[in-house]
Amino acid sequence: MANKPKLILASASPRRRKLLLSIGVPFRVVPSRVEEIRRSRESPRRFVRRAAEEKGKEISRLHPEAFVLSADTVVVVEGRLLGKPADRREAQRMLAMLAGREHHVHTAVCLLQDKRGYLDEEYVTTRVRFRSLTRGEIAAYVRTGECDDKAGAYAAQGSGNLLIERIDGSYTNVVGLPMTHALAMLRRAGLLSVSRSGSGWYRLAAGKPR
Repeated sequence: MANKPKLILASASPRRRKLLLSIGVPFRVVPSRVEEIRRSRESPRRFVRRAAEEKGKEISRLHPEAFVLSADTVVVVEGRLLGKPADRREAQRMLAMLAGREHHVHTAVCLLQDKRGYLDEEYVTTRVRFRSLTRGEIAAYVRTGECDDKAGAYAAQGSGNLLIERIDGSYTNVVGLPMTHALAMLRRAGLLSVSRSGSGWYRLAAGKPR
């Protein structure tokens, strides 16, 4: 492994870490400190793409030989962008907005290597519809704490799945990282080859972009 490039996940999200572990290749977590602040009149697409790229570039400059995977996710309902709730009261307001409506989950994913000036990106949107919810149900869900640090104040991979009536598109995108797209990016970078032994699907390769 000494002559092979390192893979870094530029996110502190335990959901993204768990999803990336499913590929079966080693990586390090080096969280970015870039603040996720939307600019005036910035569309959700531009916002998440810029945020993901800025996060990746920050870590890539510190580790120029490594490949850095970064991402950013937002929820949009009726034109309003929902990020992570500041507190439980805001989480309740967000969930009340989502109840009985369809919303969109937008994620941008970037793969960078500073040494080669390599940059690849994907943008994914998933449509999600919530069932109708009572105030009591919203309050009960918020008390579980799952709403904390989640775009849109819910976790589809947890008990938040009870809020969801329908998902159209990538489920893992709703969790935080669209895995089929992330896998394609790692393969395009030449970072993965199919494993011929062991329990994992893939192994880390030489890193020669196609």
